[in-house]
Amino acid sequence: MRIEIVGLRGLPEVRAGDDLAALIRKATAPSRSRLGSGSSEPRASASGLREAIVVVAQKVISKAEGAIVDLNSIEPSQLASEWASRWKKDACLIELILRESRRIVKMERGLIIAETHHGFVTANAGVDESNVPGGHCASILPRDPDASARRLRDALACGAVIISDTFGRPWREGLVNVAIGVAGLEALEDYRGRADRAGRALHSTVIAVADELAAAAGLVMRKQEGVPVALVTGLDWTRAGGSATALIRPREKDLFR
Repeated sequence: MRIEIVGLRGLPEVRAGDDLAALIRKATAPSRSRLGSGSSEPRASASGLREAIVVVAQKVISKAEGAIVDLNSIEPSQLASEWASRWKKDACLIELILRESRRIVKMERGLIIAETHHGFVTANAGVDESNVPGGHCASILPRDPDASARRLRDALACGAVIISDTFGRPWREGLVNVAIGVAGLEALEDYRGRADRAGRALHSTVIAVADELAAAAGLVMRKQEGVPVALVTGLDWTRAGGSATALIRPREKDLFR
């Protein structure tokens, strides 16, 4: 198997209300000839997107949807003010993190791990000040990343869309991109009931395909180089509805909650 991942350069700074699909289509123009390379079947349509899985960084989705908060408009609570004072943090930022949290998993040593209203567990509930123009501002996660992915997929008429964000991992150093929004493919591939190469039945193997694609695309989606979109082609996959909520482990199966 061979897949190809092309990072799209040339997208401008995305602002609230921008037609993100139109910006992505324009950016695909220099990449169209590469989208079908290595395949006996042409993968590039007139727009270069029909067979592609489009991976988009959460930050540009949030910018286009206006999910940017002016921290000067935030009135910190007592908890936020006390925590910020203790750890030399921005009280307005801490308050926004608390507001974006369904549940605080851990607040310790100046770090906040929180469960968002979507059910994702991540640092600072996904609130982020990096690469956000406009002064004292921060981005928050889209309210419904799956719906955002569906709208973008429909507008692009592409194979699938994955919205990715950078998460840390328990017990491991470093960050990886994971899928927080999915449209057009199943987020999980269930191997249970299949046989391995030795003929043994598989009982627990479920592959997080959307997370693997998000992580792979992250290799070309370099923040410091302004590459917020990648096109993945060549993968053998089946079109389906799909949802990133399938990646959230149910409470009754979570041994660490």
